[in-house]
Amino acid sequence: MSAVAQAVPALTIPAIGQPFGGGFFSGITRDPATGKRYLNITAGAEHELVGAWGKYGEKIDGADSFTDSRANTEAMAAAGSELAQKVLALDIDGFADWAIPARDVQELQYRNFKPTTEENWAYGRNGDNPNSEPVGLLYSAESPTQTSVEAFQEGGPEAFRDTWYWSSSQRSANNAFFMYFDGGFQLNGVKGNELRVRPVRSQLID
Repeated sequence: MSAVAQAVPALTIPAIGQPFGGGFFSGITRDPATGKRYLNITAGAEHELVGAWGKYGEKIDGADSFTDSRANTEAMAAAGSELAQKVLALDIDGFADWAIPARDVQELQYRNFKPTTEENWAYGRNGDNPNSEPVGLLYSAESPTQTSVEAFQEGGPEAFRDTWYWSSSQRSANNAFFMYFDGGFQLNGVKGNELRVRPVRSQLID
């Protein structure tokens, strides 16, 4: 082991919902291209934003990743997305690398911070997350259950609203992926729709 490696302490993985890095730890994803693992950190509810994803009919190069939230958001901002520009301008507790969550990063927000006791939408690809650790399985009506993190339960100060949230993952020139935080319904919809965003940031594990 090199002296540099010996000098870097091992990262302790926080518990789901634990305050960490300007927000709350919401799960681990692995970059499918590099194999690198990342902690994902969800901002507090006070930092939610609302806006359109982008322009209908405009395909944005570099906004197609299901795991790289920051790269997607930077591509969106460069193409003129005001919503993405607002997220990139955030500075929370000294951290300024916030982004709109990529599709599989957003899935972990629902899986680990589901606000309600409602049944899940158990069809389609809802819950399928090959890039999370552990790998996410398809939702059943009963799983995932309401989060055990009280602050994120419905009515709590950090709870997601029972509505639609944008991801930063583009589906086509017309549509991008979003998710319904009542029952975990994952769809793609018209980029011009004004939906909510709960920002995230990531930290390399290894």
